[in-house]
Amino acid sequence: MRAVANAYGRALLSQLHGKMLVLSVVPFALSVALWAALLWLGLQPLLDWLHMHFVDYEIFRSTSSWLEWLGMGMLKTVVVPFFAMLLLLPLMILTALVFIGAAAMPVIVRHVGGRHFPELERKRGGSLLGGLGKALGSFAIFVGVWFCTLPLYALPPLAVLSSALLWGWLTSRVMSYDALADHASEEERHTLVREHRWQLLAIGVVSGAAGSLPAVLWVGGAAIAVVFFPFLLAASIWLYVLIFIFTGLWFEYYCLEALAQLRRRPRELTVEQD
Repeated sequence: MRAVANAYGRALLSQLHGKMLVLSVVPFALSVALWAALLWLGLQPLLDWLHMHFVDYEIFRSTSSWLEWLGMGMLKTVVVPFFAMLLLLPLMILTALVFIGAAAMPVIVRHVGGRHFPELERKRGGSLLGGLGKALGSFAIFVGVWFCTLPLYALPPLAVLSSALLWGWLTSRVMSYDALADHASEEERHTLVREHRWQLLAIGVVSGAAGSLPAVLWVGGAAIAVVFFPFLLAASIWLYVLIFIFTGLWFEYYCLEALAQLRRRPRELTVEQD
């Protein structure tokens, strides 16, 4: 795992680069603008729809008894807005991920590839549409599993673990594609993802642990989170953007180094045979 640690150190240094700090502004602004419009138009209808279903299916009764059993009875009045926040959270993750892939990853690829791997040939085995398809397909699976794990948020340690594993899987699929799309051929990309699946998953899980923090903070201060929802939403999006940029840098350094080693193999084998 030395290569993973080396890539982490290089990504951390690059994250502090002025260009990377400025880079977070564009995805953040796009995400906040989109969500401000969506919440202005759709938040109250969503709350009304949830409230209707909570009444029709007597969910209020079961959630009230459940919260009383957990010693969190004071949250009964905010259970509908809080549930709406949890429903919106995966969509926030998706928008941040898509905007990072479209606006930030090309800059990250040029920054890392141009400064540290200028000798690597660009075989362009991926595309922007391919990356978007990979993100949407992976996210569809992510959402299904996410909903199944919502009850775990009653126990924050389990919520952190489940979120980290889910993020690890999602980010390893999406970020490895974006990191290799410009430099690797399609065959090279498949080879690297297969040979380095556990290292890529490890990077994703560590990033996922960081990415789960906003959701856990929401749970830890549920009443405050509901009251200050617009501000918390903006802060969460900003955190997601910063985490995604760092994750993109980490994947880029690791994947390009692995690609460089993969391309050196034929020459090394030839030298050994001679």
